[in-house]
Amino acid sequence: MPRYLRPHIPGATIFFTVTLAERGSDLLVREVEALRTAVAGVKARRPFHIDAWVVLPDHLHCIWTLPEGDADYATRWRQIKSGFSRGRPPGPLRAGPRARHERGIWQRRFWEHHIRDEADHTAHLRYCWENPVKHGLVQRAEDWPYSSVHRDRAP
Repeated sequence: MPRYLRPHIPGATIFFTVTLAERGSDLLVREVEALRTAVAGVKARRPFHIDAWVVLPDHLHCIWTLPEGDADYATRWRQIKSGFSRGRPPGPLRAGPRARHERGIWQRRFWEHHIRDEADHTAHLRYCWENPVKHGLVQRAEDWPYSSVHRDRAP
């Protein structure tokens, strides 16, 4: 089994892509309030700043800035995923994941990219905002209701 080595940089700004196990599902937008509740609960226990966030039907993208002295984004994601998964029917699981008490809702891993500089931050921020347009969900980023674009872009 591969061992994934992730950077652990306290106070880092990080872009994430997190995906449901069932591509093509609309679970995240159907249950967006449950996702918001899971994120808020984790954020209250383990603070972080949300620079950007977009929720699409079967995946999400976001940028977080961790507090100084804290590099533990993996625990935050584990808690968000498990908090969201509680109360949802499990997806199809093989014996191994079932033995680990997984629910089969999320892909096991997530993709992360540590932001290098302001230009990199701006590019990933725009990527979050424009992703619903890229996927053909809306014509304009501002028309997608599950995005921080409404908070971040000036009118």
